[in-house]
Amino acid sequence: MISASPALDLSNKEHLDTVPKLIAHQVKTKPEQTAYREKEFGIWQSWTWLEAGEEMRALAMGMMGRGLKKGDHVAIIGRNRPYFYWAMMSTQAAGAVPVPIYQDSVASEMAYVLEHCSARIIIAEDQEQVDKILEVQDQLKELELVIYVDTRGMRKYDHTKLATYQTIQDEGRAKADSLAGKLDKSIASGKGSDTCAMLYTSGTTGRPKGVVLSHDNVIKTSQASSDFDHLLPTDSVLAYLPMAWVGDFIFSIGQASWCGFCVNCPESADTMQHDLREIGPTYFFAPPRYFEQVLTTVLIRMEDAGSFKKKMFDHFMAHAAKVGGDILDGNSVGMMDRLKYGLGNLLVYGPLKNTLGLSRVRVGYTAGEAIGPEIFDFYRSLGINLKQLYGQTEASVFITQQPDGQVRSDTVGIPTPGVEIKIDDNGEVFYRSPGTFVEYYKNKESTTSTKTKDGWVATGDAGFLEKDSGHLRIIDRAKDVGKMKDGSLFAPKYVENKLKFYPNILEAVVFGDGRDECTAFINIDLQAVGNWAERNNIAYTSYQELASLPQVYAMIQSHVEEVNASIAMDEMLSGCQLHRFLILHKELDADDGELTRTRKVRRNIIEEKFADLLTALYDGSSEIFTTTEVTYEDGSKGSISANLEIRAVATKTASKAA
Repeated sequence: MISASPALDLSNKEHLDTVPKLIAHQVKTKPEQTAYREKEFGIWQSWTWLEAGEEMRALAMGMMGRGLKKGDHVAIIGRNRPYFYWAMMSTQAAGAVPVPIYQDSVASEMAYVLEHCSARIIIAEDQEQVDKILEVQDQLKELELVIYVDTRGMRKYDHTKLATYQTIQDEGRAKADSLAGKLDKSIASGKGSDTCAMLYTSGTTGRPKGVVLSHDNVIKTSQASSDFDHLLPTDSVLAYLPMAWVGDFIFSIGQASWCGFCVNCPESADTMQHDLREIGPTYFFAPPRYFEQVLTTVLIRMEDAGSFKKKMFDHFMAHAAKVGGDILDGNSVGMMDRLKYGLGNLLVYGPLKNTLGLSRVRVGYTAGEAIGPEIFDFYRSLGINLKQLYGQTEASVFITQQPDGQVRSDTVGIPTPGVEIKIDDNGEVFYRSPGTFVEYYKNKESTTSTKTKDGWVATGDAGFLEKDSGHLRIIDRAKDVGKMKDGSLFAPKYVENKLKFYPNILEAVVFGDGRDECTAFINIDLQAVGNWAERNNIAYTSYQELASLPQVYAMIQSHVEEVNASIAMDEMLSGCQLHRFLILHKELDADDGELTRTRKVRRNIIEEKFADLLTALYDGSSEIFTTTEVTYEDGSKGSISANLEIRAVATKTASKAA
């Protein structure tokens, strides 16, 4: 098992300053408690802390036997599986640094990160990932070994620099007599200031940067955030978001090693929702896009439901919107309203939460992008304790959290314990905390420009602290917030989130900085709009054809005009109403560089790539013919052409505000 020097006291985790020491603590204090689960071939497999510790120990000794040394970098590429979490902690136990990489990255994207971090060992999931590595291996001068988990299709490969995960573990067990003491010494000598992990940013404005986080960063943040929400060893989490993303690292490694709760891994992305229902986690995180897509699916199903069921759903959801949030927060609600809500819970809310796999959620979080208030309130009205947090990779995730009873859709909460926040003169949010990153790897210039000498970090977001409550409100990315030509405030994300509340709208990109009017590119949701088309006997053969239909344009126009009416009620942002829009002929895609791997819009790239469309939105054109380069699933390039309609929409005057 993962252990350390006998002289190290593992009975009290409060003084343990590295993740491997915390794992050793969990192995000693909870040896028979389930630590990891994974669904494979339709069956849930589980490992206790003792069993998981033994798996980590064997892998760590195996890699040390292959020459892994303190300070080396080990890249991890694959979906969420216990094997890869063990790989990261085994790497830490050996004194090396894990570098998880987005598994859906193309070979060229992987090559940059692998070369930049000088990875000596790569642990990959399967043939697909190994093939990407072999494609760019000539660029990886430091690479010595590729370890893979899934052996299918790998039998005839040259194994000079390849080995199976099982082989390395077997080598570690075979050499335990000579390596066990060395591993114990490595764990015991680890310090909180040592590097815990290197996580690369999503690269919204350029090349990803390697964010160096120490064990102190990860453990102190995990402790503070866990205590804030009273996380317990009996809690469980579903690990399905990319392991390269800092959120998953903190939830599934940082908080899990601190609290000792169970990490569950779904069989695949396709089965995630089904596996979520089976596990019923008590602690859950998902980005706004997930909650948007689930709500879209719910609304689509209700459109297909019988008239009685649809009326019952609408009736009780209207009541939930009225009192559900107050009941969840423990506020005063009349007896009749409570009784009606209880009936709604029996007939609608309870079955719906069970279908979504959220019945047992005690603490739920969303972050990464702002979530639309309507979407946020929908889930809370069901009795799901969904909160917003605000954070970033450089902060080890947590900057703010929402306390129970103080959850609001328009703020991201108060500073997480130990975090300080200040607002710069230009409105940019700065923070300082125990989780503040050490540096950007091999990038002193960016480190200096982001983090001051006294530890304050510029978030790049514009916001303000409410005087009475101390809650932080985020307006938008500081670089995206601007002024309309008439001087009124321009905040595109505010408008985009309102648009994406509609199930038919998957993505929106709003323009208007320095201009007379706001306009937008819109992506329709193929599932939602396709379902609507089928119900209305509207034929189509592709996304492109569906997006161009006049009936679809009319539907999207009605949504935009409803959003305009809502924006007009906000005196500060009423100038952000949309005047014209077009529906893009393709979905924005990370493979085409239009989104990051975490699904964030790359505005600058979109403005450059679709410059002809943006020009047409402002020159009075009613349509435009365009050709766009696209990337297919096999990585090859092609192009698609389309004639796009540009449609004007009605706006409201700000005097309509209440």
